[in-house]
Parts: sequence; C-alpha cells; structure tokens
Amino acid sequence: MEPKKLFVERINALLGEESNIFFDYTKKLLKKIIRVNLLKISRQDLIEKLKNKGWEIQNTAYRDALEIKSKLLPGQLGKALEHHLGYYYIQELASMMPPLILEPKAGEIILDCCAAPGSKTTQIAMMMKNQGTIIANDVKIDRLKALVSNLERCGVMNTIVTRMNALTICKKLAKSGFFFDKILVDAPCSGEGTIRGDSTILKMWNINMIKRLSALQKKLISSAIECLKPQGTLVYSTCTLTPEENESVIDFALKNFNVRVEKIKLPLKTRPGIVKWQGQTFNEQVKNCHRIWPQDNNTEGFFIAKLRKIR
Repeated sequence: MEPKKLFVERINALLGEESNIFFDYTKKLLKKIIRVNLLKISRQDLIEKLKNKGWEIQNTAYRDALEIKSKLLPGQLGKALEHHLGYYYIQELASMMPPLILEPKAGEIILDCCAAPGSKTTQIAMMMKNQGTIIANDVKIDRLKALVSNLERCGVMNTIVTRMNALTICKKLAKSGFFFDKILVDAPCSGEGTIRGDSTILKMWNINMIKRLSALQKKLISSAIECLKPQGTLVYSTCTLTPEENESVIDFALKNFNVRVEKIKLPLKTRPGIVKWQGQTFNEQVKNCHRIWPQDNNTEGFFIAKLRKIR
C-alpha cells in the first residue's frame, strides 16, 4: 500500500533526500534471522545441525544471530525441529539490540515491563545463564500465553511471569520497597520500524495514535524509574521512528528524574538521537540515544536509549 502523505512528510523531515532510500527498503523482504539459544545448544552445534539440513548459514554483525540464506517454504523456519526444541529463536536482528545494551548478568534482578511474546526476555535469560531473577510482565492474556510458551520452549528457568498493567506493577513494587538492578521498557509503540514485515501498520498509523502512545510511554518510563535501584540501568526501546515516542520520552525523563543518558555502542550502524523536532528542542544528552534505520543495516527500524539512575 502507498504510505500516508503525513507519514511521508515526517520521514522526509527526518531523512531529507535519503527518504527515498528508506521507502525503497520498506518494500524489501526482511532477512531470515535467528538467534542461537545458548541455554540449549552451542553456536557451532546449531550451525552444524542446520547445515546438515541443507541450509546455507551466514554470520551477522551479532555473534549469536545467524542469517538463513537458503530459500525456505513459508513457515518452514518455525516448523523445524530445531525451533520446536528451542535451539533457536526467530528474531529480527535490530530487536536483539536492547538486551545487549541492558547487559544482564547472572544473579541480577531484572524487570521486563512489556515482555510478551518473549524474544527479549529469552535473550536476557540466556545472557544471565538462567541465574538471577527476571520478572516478565505483560497485561494481555493472549500475549502472555505466547510468552510462557516461548519461555518453556527455550528452557528459561529464572523467570516469574506476571499479568498486570506495567504502570501498576512498578508502582506497587516501588511502594513495597522492591527495586530492580536493571529494567527493560520495550514500550508499546506505533511500529513505524516494522513496516517491512507488516504493511498493515500504515493502515492504523495516525498522528493522534502517536500522541496517545507518547503520553503512555512517558508514564511507563516514569513508573519504571521509580522502582529502579540507585545506579541501576534502564533501557528504553521502541520499534518506531517517530521522535514523539523516542527522543521526546527520553527528554521527559531527563527533565523529571535524576537520570542521565549513557553512551552506548552497538554492532549495527546507528545514528544519534535528534535534539530538534517540529519546534521542540531536547536535552543534549538525547544525542546519546541511537536510532537504527532499515537502510543502514538492511533490518527493521529501532530506537534505543540507556539511562542510569543517579544516586
């Protein structure tokens, strides 16, 4: 479908002449990317198993992610025995970046505010070697079913699943004196970065939705900061490109809480956060945020920020 006029105008404002390249990429099929689940199998053993199936495997910028170059039948990647056994997780490469920035470690207590369907939760558990505790929260029961299924399939043993509004669980935990070492807020968003995989996103896209989501995201990040330990890490991410849901949210956190935006380094090409958008000027620290554009890495689009709570 043709992009909406206002959406095109906004991308033009962000990218200028390069916007044509962006729109070209939205029409391309995504690469077939899987993440090795090291809780169940080594990288090399999985590669050997997949090559024995006749699949052509290629490395990616992130060591634990592999690209399947072979032409597969629709659904074949998800129906493979290795997938059912939890040896790999089908996950877009850009989506794997927030846990890398979170840097979860064995023994830590971590909150995944909006966890379902579990791609990042299972990755965090893998990085923690199943040691420590993850609270994986989501509000919708159908999404929780997918989360629990993926946790079981991937052999995750250190995760407690909760069903609650993320704002509520953060407030209740903070009030009870329970605080987290690290928190991931992979926030509900307008999904502009996922157009390549789901063209229906543009049917739902409208500026009022963005405004509503931005207000929700500011509430989410506020609640999460409240139940974060001093010197704790909060990673905020979205799969959208709109500044209202990204830089504006981080600017809001900087204005209202004792936090700082830390510099981050990713294995993918990224671009810094912008400090000016439609008459607004954001805190200079917002430049430490990173936006992943589809045309830079042949991926989906993403936005990532790492906040440190100052004592």
